[in-house]
Amino acid sequence: MMEIYYVEDDENISRSVSEFLGKYGYRVSVFPTIADAKQALKQACPTLMLVDWNMPDGNGNLLVRWIRANWKELPIMFLTVRGDSCDVISGFQNGADDYVTKPFELDVLLLRISALLRRTGDVSGQYLSCDSIALDQKRMLVFCDTEEICLSPLEYQVLFYLLRHKGKTVTRRKLLEEIWDINGNYVNDNTLTVTIKRLREKLHQPLCLKTVRSVGYRMEDSK
Repeated sequence: MMEIYYVEDDENISRSVSEFLGKYGYRVSVFPTIADAKQALKQACPTLMLVDWNMPDGNGNLLVRWIRANWKELPIMFLTVRGDSCDVISGFQNGADDYVTKPFELDVLLLRISALLRRTGDVSGQYLSCDSIALDQKRMLVFCDTEEICLSPLEYQVLFYLLRHKGKTVTRRKLLEEIWDINGNYVNDNTLTVTIKRLREKLHQPLCLKTVRSVGYRMEDSK
């Protein structure tokens, strides 16, 4: 089932949209604040974002800019009362893929969503994330908040493996086998320790990268 994140503080509108799209196989998660939406994105990437402009804790246009800095290919559609040409232009310039003004017909919204996803496809599996760390598998890029982080190939592989197994403890032996031994590089245990240390430094000591004493490591959202 394709998942949609809907950033909307009007309960009546969000309920109508969620119930309607649910009939056509979409699972809609509603976020009444920008902060809630950001927190959800740090944990998992959806198939599509629907964003209102005027939110109680900020500007949806700025949220779109933040999303686009971290998730380059995630489809984003505005659903907003702001229909002036300058607003529409600003929305597209900041990264929106489509722009729908309120009031709108639910049938038309469904068609716009279907058309957008035909163009973009479902890219949700392309991104892995944990707290402020985001990894783009297709482009092999890593971001911390909106900062692009330059990792060595080994550092990237370690982070990628840990993110793929987020929420699970990965033993040191497993990391050595999967990343070094599979490439024919037989190293001592200290090599992994040094790699993790450098990875932590480059990612600004993230709380979500945890050490499980005498066992290994674990990526886990801190909130």
